[in-house]
Amino acid sequence: MRIIANMCVCNCVCNYRKDKNIMKVILLEDVKSVGKKGDLVEIKEGYAKNFIIPKKLGVEATDANRNTLKLQKQNEEKIAREQLEAAQALAAEIEQMTVRMEIKGGEGGKTFGSVSSKEIAKAVADQYGKEIDKKKIQLSEAIKAAGTHEVTVKLHPKVSAKLKVHVACV
Repeated sequence: MRIIANMCVCNCVCNYRKDKNIMKVILLEDVKSVGKKGDLVEIKEGYAKNFIIPKKLGVEATDANRNTLKLQKQNEEKIAREQLEAAQALAAEIEQMTVRMEIKGGEGGKTFGSVSSKEIAKAVADQYGKEIDKKKIQLSEAIKAAGTHEVTVKLHPKVSAKLKVHVACV
């Protein structure tokens, strides 16, 4: 049977409706080729009842569930704003810091070895009491010479700060 504009091939007017078996679902997780977590999507009723809902990938879009989704999104936005503000405050503090480190070295400011991001994070914790994850410290190249170097610290996808590292040879 071929269907054209809500009519069967036999040109009878049956109860066929194209969107009759559509259901609105709120996704709880990302579903490939359907949508991302928190999306309100329209999918076939059978797909929703037999796959999405039993596997806890989504829930039916009732008024209560829509309201819950709206509150969750507002809460997530609030948390994201707070994290951004905290990262900006920490970035302002980091910009004022100068970390002093000592490393074994020879003549002319040459060092034996290099300063790693792990050592910089430990020095910041010891000298200023601020915990910075070593993975957030981005070294463009290893610090192998004595002197003052600027290191980028990526605190948030939108916030980064410059930390001054003063390396002295012992």
